[in-house]
Amino acid sequence: MTTPPPVRIVDTLRRYHDLEFPDPYAWMRSDHWQDALRDPSCLETEIREHLEAENAYADSVLEPVADLRRRIESELRARLPEQDASVPLPDGPYEYYRRYPDGLHHPLYCRRRLGETAGEEEVLLDGNREAEGHEFFRVAATAHAPDHRWFAYTVDLTGSEYHRLRVRDLTTGETWDSGAEGLQGDVVWAGDSRTLFYTALDDNHRPSRVYRCDRQTARHDLVYTESDPAFYLDLGQSLSRRFIVIKGADHSETGELRLIDAQRPEAPPKLLFERESGVDYTLEERDGSLILLTNAQGAEDNKIVTAPVENPDPSRWRELVPHRPGILIRRMFVFRDYLVRLELAEAKPRIVIHAFADGNVRVLEIPDADPAHTLALVPGFEFESGALRFLYSSPRHPERTYDCDLRDAALTLRKEEVVPSGHLPGNYTVERLWVASHDGAEVPVTLLYHKEKPPQPNRPLLLYGYGAYGMAIPDGFSPHRFSLVDRGVIYAIAHVRGGSERGRRWYREGKLERKTNTFRDFLAVADHLVASGLTGAEHLVANGRSAGGMLMGVVANWRPELFRAVVAEVPFLDVLNTMSDDSLPLTPPEWSEWGNPVADREACRRLATYSPYDNVAPQDYPHVLATAGIADPRVTYWEPAKWVARLRANTTGDGKILLHTNTKAGHAGSAGRFGRLAELALVQAYILMVCGMADRS
Repeated sequence: MTTPPPVRIVDTLRRYHDLEFPDPYAWMRSDHWQDALRDPSCLETEIREHLEAENAYADSVLEPVADLRRRIESELRARLPEQDASVPLPDGPYEYYRRYPDGLHHPLYCRRRLGETAGEEEVLLDGNREAEGHEFFRVAATAHAPDHRWFAYTVDLTGSEYHRLRVRDLTTGETWDSGAEGLQGDVVWAGDSRTLFYTALDDNHRPSRVYRCDRQTARHDLVYTESDPAFYLDLGQSLSRRFIVIKGADHSETGELRLIDAQRPEAPPKLLFERESGVDYTLEERDGSLILLTNAQGAEDNKIVTAPVENPDPSRWRELVPHRPGILIRRMFVFRDYLVRLELAEAKPRIVIHAFADGNVRVLEIPDADPAHTLALVPGFEFESGALRFLYSSPRHPERTYDCDLRDAALTLRKEEVVPSGHLPGNYTVERLWVASHDGAEVPVTLLYHKEKPPQPNRPLLLYGYGAYGMAIPDGFSPHRFSLVDRGVIYAIAHVRGGSERGRRWYREGKLERKTNTFRDFLAVADHLVASGLTGAEHLVANGRSAGGMLMGVVANWRPELFRAVVAEVPFLDVLNTMSDDSLPLTPPEWSEWGNPVADREACRRLATYSPYDNVAPQDYPHVLATAGIADPRVTYWEPAKWVARLRANTTGDGKILLHTNTKAGHAGSAGRFGRLAELALVQAYILMVCGMADRS
């Protein structure tokens, strides 16, 4: 196929308040989209044939780099170990871990007995065997019972994030399918090793109900229902295992907690605090006291307080870690003797250890840390433990797994990620830049490049951006980037507003009525990179995923001449229509992020000014690649499909505008350890092709 597939145009007019918006490709939205999440074959014939024709056209355009695609996929595969295993986590008489057998897609979930009776490996679940006969398979969550006899897990068989709950008897090897389906995927055991809790999705794919399941009687009882469609439910458990925690939250800054005594699973959940807009909580428990990480009482970047379990009224809170503006407390772990917190200040993470006995506070020193790096705390099972596990990596350094002795902060390196095809961190440079945006705000930027191929005006640069939901984009290691970097592409991350790299204010300055700061930050970084000679506009590629895809659509509309290409992966582009359709899974929960155009005319007008699909106009667009997944419940497939059709109808240039849809997966792409490599190779080959680097070995 040498020409794009023809696209039917239907004169459809959307009316919101007193505003009207043409939507000529509205027919691409399936009337059966919810059924298609479970079974993609439910798509109407015309829609399916159009998406397949788009895939065929993309393949034809990419035919000159077919060998390059295969070569890159081989490179990506060679960077992943054929065998791999996590560092075991102890829990009582056992240690639990996952490992990948030689060359297989899915992990084995395993354990070994500890102590004098230490035994051989016991495989609790073989993901490869479970995946047999399924085109898509992913384990969402696993949980072993407190008595170590029962193993619960949830599985997704389509990529739609509808899950089933199964329980395995580790004594007999028998598996019980609970009959519960359409689940979010979380699962928590009560203290009796008989009762499980899980969250179910409603007809709009929103986690709105928590159930209690008795594995002996196969009875499922409704525990709590969330009536507000803007709130999602999630399950957790305090590390002390005293409480099962039901958390309701929007996609912004409002959260609410309910507790169930893990030893009394039949008890109704207890609400801790009345819901208050903009106030959030995370909870742990220690010695009869609740420990709360919260932004209540004006603590914009969070503080940590203690409160009595029996009466946690704010009047009885005792401050443990005060609020410090600009230092965001992102996460906390509470052990019996130590409080550990992960903080973020000026786009750099740090781990802080607080001893309960004497109040001593210590900032953990990370050996040989790069100027941009990421840290992550690894949840364990043992509340009494004196050891913390955490991960370190940087754009050039593979991930290291450390155990930290909390008594003296001594570190033990337990594992370092291996790149089988070879990787020398010393061959690469990581830099942190600061770029002034339109209003003077300093935007942090991370650079990664090969030392022998430093930035220069004629060298391609891929600029990644996201900027939503307060998510801080980690400066971590990805082996997949090096097929581009080793060929001379500079990799950069613009940590724009809408994220939380510089605290919650950085987030608030990139949402709702200040959302355009996200787009302007990204463009300011792009302009700086060009003006500084780190690349040229004819060599600059913009890249974003999901909500970062909205950013891609906006900058393509606002400044198409600034970019050689725009790559938008599962992108959120049909913003106004999606935010006006409360039947879609994420719409009500995200009104607090973007605004509610249904109830608020000003929010409607504001979204209309930047919604990428609605602002496509006749101009010379750069090369564009958009990806989608039919079973995607987060960003529905029709958003990139409609956008690509409108771009082609309006562009005055000859840019290669492609759409590639995964017809057997959802938002995260194909399942399995090697499943996404073909998709990654397609994207990278496209970038190299449009940048004139397809002939680089």
